[in-house]
Amino acid sequence: MEINRRMATLIAGLGSAAMLAGAFGFQVIGGLSPCHLCVLQRWPHAAAVLIMVLALATNWRIWPWLGAIAALTTAGIGVFHAGVELGWWEYISSCTQGSIQGLSAADLLDPTKALPTAPRCDQIPWSFAGISMAGWNAIISFGLALVWLSAATRRA
Repeated sequence: MEINRRMATLIAGLGSAAMLAGAFGFQVIGGLSPCHLCVLQRWPHAAAVLIMVLALATNWRIWPWLGAIAALTTAGIGVFHAGVELGWWEYISSCTQGSIQGLSAADLLDPTKALPTAPRCDQIPWSFAGISMAGWNAIISFGLALVWLSAATRRA
């Protein structure tokens, strides 16, 4: 069975939808709050889902190329995030040392108030087979980029 452009587009877009569902599942069901880099990795997946819808609705050849760019963007952020987690390079200190964003001055000055700890970008809250969520996002997103590129080079 040969996979045409529409089928490859559907597979790639639904792959990004599954990645988003997994991320929100870890957050809502698993209680793992996302750090700043985790949130940044979600946006290109959301764009890829929108691109899938537009590609299926219009059948314009540009959409799969844009889907590949979205997948490569989140893969790149995932590689960077995995590098921060593994200590290969540093990221902004507010992401690696906690944050006071969203707290009032009264909260900060009240010694009896328990302040929330922001999720850190340089810690691995979950891993499978020795690979963090950021690492899995990079691996899967590179695969999705290949599917998008396949869609871009196939006939409608």
